Amino acid sequence: METKTARLTILIDPVKKKAFEELCSLQDLTPSQVVRQLIREYLEQHSVEYTTKANVSPRK
Repeated sequence: METKTARLTILIDPVKKKAFEELCSLQDLTPSQVVRQLIREYLEQHSVEYTTKANVSPRK
């Protein structure tokens, strides 16, 4: 899971935004959770590799 976050600002039609928020609420999800999942799926669909955790060596 990601440890840091960055803001993504989008413009969307207010009617679509309201419908999206209502659907997310019915599914007990936040809009951010759904958008993050959509982004992960989009990256996977296009075979884009990325890492979300830094490689940390174990302490001695």
